[in-house]
Amino acid sequence: MNDLTENATLLTDKAADHDWWRGAVIYQIYPRSFQDTSGDGIGDLAGIAQRIPYIASLGVDAIWISPFFTSPMKDFGYDVSDYLSVDPMFGTVHDFDDVIAAAHAHGLKVMIDLVISHTADIHPWFVESRSSKDNAKADWYVWADAKDDGSPPNNWLSIFGGTAWEWDSTRCQYYLHNFLTSQPDLNFHNEEVQAAVLDVARFWLDRGVDGFRLDTINFYFHDRQLRDNPSLPVERRNAKTAPAVNPYNFQEHLYSKSQPENVEFLRRLRALMNEYPAIAAVGEIGDSQRGLELMAEYTGGGDKMQMCYAFDFLAPEVPTAESVEEVFTTLRQASEDAWPCWAMSNHDVVRPASRWGDHVRDRTAYMKLLAGLMASLRGSLCIYQGEELGLTEADIAYDQLQDPYGIRFWPKFKGRDGCRTPMVWDGDGVNAGFSNGRPWLPIPGDHLGLAVDKQDHVQGSMLNHYRKILAFRKAHEALRVGTMSILKAEDGILIIERKAGDETILCVFNLSDERRDVALDRPGIQAISDHDFSGLYRDGTVHLGAFDAFFGKTD
Repeated sequence: MNDLTENATLLTDKAADHDWWRGAVIYQIYPRSFQDTSGDGIGDLAGIAQRIPYIASLGVDAIWISPFFTSPMKDFGYDVSDYLSVDPMFGTVHDFDDVIAAAHAHGLKVMIDLVISHTADIHPWFVESRSSKDNAKADWYVWADAKDDGSPPNNWLSIFGGTAWEWDSTRCQYYLHNFLTSQPDLNFHNEEVQAAVLDVARFWLDRGVDGFRLDTINFYFHDRQLRDNPSLPVERRNAKTAPAVNPYNFQEHLYSKSQPENVEFLRRLRALMNEYPAIAAVGEIGDSQRGLELMAEYTGGGDKMQMCYAFDFLAPEVPTAESVEEVFTTLRQASEDAWPCWAMSNHDVVRPASRWGDHVRDRTAYMKLLAGLMASLRGSLCIYQGEELGLTEADIAYDQLQDPYGIRFWPKFKGRDGCRTPMVWDGDGVNAGFSNGRPWLPIPGDHLGLAVDKQDHVQGSMLNHYRKILAFRKAHEALRVGTMSILKAEDGILIIERKAGDETILCVFNLSDERRDVALDRPGIQAISDHDFSGLYRDGTVHLGAFDAFFGKTD
């Protein structure tokens, strides 16, 4: 740790707010595509440090950096071969120290992506594990004998397609991989494995990170008996965690993930984090049927994770007033004290400006409304780089694809490259200001007009809308941490009540593309300004334009 990092950490410790995460806004950085300073066309840690002032200008509270560890990059960093080092393409450990120092100096927390459900197949742990059946790490991964006919041990499927089992000719056994065959799953039933990954967490906590985003948090444990997953009736299948063309959706994954043993491990991880000041974690839950139930289980009680997010607002289905109410009703029924961390985009899903915005007449107004809605929900919030610019999904040609997921399911599913194209900083500059070299993914021409420099000083731009709505959220305790009740959810109108202390705020959203008048049987409403929405309140009625909102204080 360099002196600047140490000093910034000490300052943070002195003013430690152990609940900083509650209601926080977290900005996700996909480092390959954020800012390149070396000229190789791939973003790096030095680029992140360089852009910290921009991130701070958004009014967010923390950054989440997707994996930058040493990796063969078959899944672009989500296949780790050394948890304790930085991949040279991203820089050095000292470059990461500079990121922490810069972030802390601007009042931002730093969360890193911890990928511990699996490793790369070249990780030394797996190399040793596959060498024999009796080596010291023989049981560190999930190994199983073939059935009598030579087929895999059970019917479990990989999210990336096909069976979740791969035959290894050295051990003459199958190993489990819930993702690529080059991403073998660790065996969390082994106490040594748990201790090893906790040591990884401790290493980065000692380095000065403020928390973790935990990749595939419900995939850590598998069923010891390796029982077959049951099939799902057609009417219960959805495409929340896998594309519709993937047979992964045909199963109810009762045994391949989301096992009860996971809860006790999360308690161990929380206990480790509690040894440090003001550490927080947000877990990614990939489960199409039980996502909200698991969110409640993993965040309730105060002894496991602080936050989790499911895929309810990352799914293809366009959000409606009724679906938002259903999400919160389900979550409240599961646990009163669960704490969600909502996201409508990340590095794995089609950007919402295309996923949902393609279906409306005024994409910009609609995306502004959704930003206001997400900022008004009870919980914390993740914003993915470029979301604040209104970037659309890029259409990547097959011969330019990098993502193995897209290559596997082309053309019905084009993979994740479309949401991973480089940030656009300078609409008129070389490679949009991202890199002096050829970018690892092409930059769409229609993104150039949305570049940071094209929006930065434009009143009412998407970028400045995000700045304004996040400042509005931060200014009102009720919106950040208050209780939440849904008063109406029908016919495109959603009315939310947020309360904290003496402050009560009514949030009225028109999710339709027509003007609407909404009667409010509530005396003493006072309109709140300092946001970009134009809803008006007169004589007991809120008048809303298409994709408009109104915020008001009540007695």
